[in-house]
Amino acid sequence: MKRKLKLGIVGLMVFLGACTLHDQEITVFSISYSFYDSDEGWTGDFADYPEGDSIHYELLFKYDSLPKNLSLTDSALYISGNNHSDDLFMFIKKKISGLRPNTTYNLLFNVKVASDAPTEAVGIGGAPGESVFLKAGATLEEPKKELETGMYRMNIDKGNQAEDGTDMINIGNVGVSATTTEFTVITRNNNSSNSFFLTTDASGEIWLVVGTDSGFEGKTTLYYTQIDVLFNEVD
Repeated sequence: MKRKLKLGIVGLMVFLGACTLHDQEITVFSISYSFYDSDEGWTGDFADYPEGDSIHYELLFKYDSLPKNLSLTDSALYISGNNHSDDLFMFIKKKISGLRPNTTYNLLFNVKVASDAPTEAVGIGGAPGESVFLKAGATLEEPKKELETGMYRMNIDKGNQAEDGTDMINIGNVGVSATTTEFTVITRNNNSSNSFFLTTDASGEIWLVVGTDSGFEGKTTLYYTQIDVLFNEVD
């Protein structure tokens, strides 16, 4: 059955805060995180790497200042890793509440991230830009890594590299341009042809998750500067 979206008030932008929304007649709203002066409660982690190899993989997540060419005062979510497994997954996540219980939403993601990965470049296993796939999604359970036979794997279905999963979709790659020499902010998003649907449970709580699934066997460093999510309630 084709789902009908309630789009009559698409222009309305309502930001989630301490209040809940399930008792209001709001069918389209958005939530936005700009990380210039706070991490906004987002945390980061890694998967698809062997147990005990975090130092070898150079895994690091922190809230840090942006490169000086982008800002002398603003900060962002910094995440970095060296993809020795040819499959490293680097992700950030945040729990949100206040959604309408037992309701299906169509989520539109808009992610701004600073990258220094060039396009049209040759890399080991894959290109440093086009083979590092940016994904976004949402889940009812907390996205986290779990140890399976000596490897850390995700407990959600993120898909594999360019492929979509049940819980995350591919919204682009981290390539900037063929002449990239410094960190540059790029924007990636999905649209109506790449829809993501999620049905809430009785709690009205979900986890947002954004990450990169890499086929480039080298080091990738990113600064997440802003994440926006538009929620369209579905009939």
